[in-house]
Amino acid sequence: MKNTYTIDPAHSSAQFTIRHMMITNVRGSFSGVTGTVVFDPENSADSSVDAVIDATTLNTNDPARDGHVKGADFLAVEQFPTITFKSSKVEVTGEGEAKVTGALTIHGVTKKVVLDAKFNAAGPNPIFKIYTVGFEVSGKIKRSDFGVSKYVPVVGDEVTLIISAAFDAK
Repeated sequence: MKNTYTIDPAHSSAQFTIRHMMITNVRGSFSGVTGTVVFDPENSADSSVDAVIDATTLNTNDPARDGHVKGADFLAVEQFPTITFKSSKVEVTGEGEAKVTGALTIHGVTKKVVLDAKFNAAGPNPIFKIYTVGFEVSGKIKRSDFGVSKYVPVVGDEVTLIISAAFDAK
């Protein structure tokens, strides 16, 4: 049955990996993830997602780097405090898997992206008794496509995204 779910921010995160100094990968995360998903397990293609990431919650485990990435050279979070994704199409590609096409906005620039989605599980949350569904979404983008090109290639252009989210029924 088709239902609308809200992201449980305490059990959801957005993570990224980017090459640093052409030598190693740096990982980071955003803890401020909110939004909704409309999900129909009988007709997954009729599903949609609308998510907002609070860019000010960026954490790379290095406060100095966090401040730099939040600043004008990269995300400019004072001017662009959110990263958003709004799906336009869900294409089922296999059992519990789909390609999700949508508009991703970073640094005030919106681009069409296709992300891989995996349905993890669904059922009543044993503590709160709320029906919950879980998904993991991943994909790769080029940060320069979003106007964030400072220090390319010393800091990589390709960014791997992984969003793990729990959604609670309304």
